Amino acid sequence: MLHIGCHLSSSRGYAHMGKEALSIGADTFQFFTRNPRGGTAKALNTEDLEALRRLLEEHGFIRIIAHAPYTLNACAADEGLREFARRTMEDDLMRMEYLPGNYYNFHPGSHVKQGPEEGVRKIAEILNQVLQPGQHTTVLLETMAGKGSEVGRRFEELRAILDRVEQSDHLGVCLDTCHVWDAGYDIAGDLDGVLAEFDRVLGLERLKAIHLNDSMNPLGAHKDRHAKIGEGCIGTAALSAVTNHPLLQGLPFCLETPNDLSGYAAEIALLRDLHRD
Repeated sequence: MLHIGCHLSSSRGYAHMGKEALSIGADTFQFFTRNPRGGTAKALNTEDLEALRRLLEEHGFIRIIAHAPYTLNACAADEGLREFARRTMEDDLMRMEYLPGNYYNFHPGSHVKQGPEEGVRKIAEILNQVLQPGQHTTVLLETMAGKGSEVGRRFEELRAILDRVEQSDHLGVCLDTCHVWDAGYDIAGDLDGVLAEFDRVLGLERLKAIHLNDSMNPLGAHKDRHAKIGEGCIGTAALSAVTNHPLLQGLPFCLETPNDLSGYAAEIALLRDLHRD
């Protein structure tokens, strides 16, 4: 069975997101924990979170994904920005304890002329501060396209972070199809080879979720511009091969394509039709 959903807005409440997901045939979804371009989080509504938890359980959803704001940069040169990242992740993980057993995804950050090694060190340092032995949320490092000074363009950079984190059993990886394509991993021409490389460097047991996006850019462009399924350089056939790959079954696939709700519903229906159960 294909487990697929999309990115939804939490502006009308958590339980409402679950109902929207049901309305478009999804059994997972992703949402921002707070303003994606800022740092403000709504007051914690535990009743709404509990209503969502019940809905997810009643309708057989698999794990959902909370996404940290884009402004979070755990390896910034500015210590004030790093403190914002630390406080935000700490608060988000506290909130996620009301939805236990799910995922919290974040972009590792940009080292901005400090060098990738220093970026890796700083990211791991913050993870060592915020991860707790008893937490019920798995934190996901997202694969990145490699624009600017992003950390995470190569699997080896994510491996270096994992190796520095004491509570690494609480860490996993979210593979973004647009990002890895833009980073130079040919998932259209050699998906088996890319997954073998992921397994060699990171271990497939670390792969917990997939962002399923087409790309407006050619292979290795390092630009990160998402496209609708079939309207980019990766293509429908290659992305369907991702959802059908035997090593990826059971994972949550989340669309981050430039769509409204009806567009997401159409893409979910298309990919379900192309899935070989």
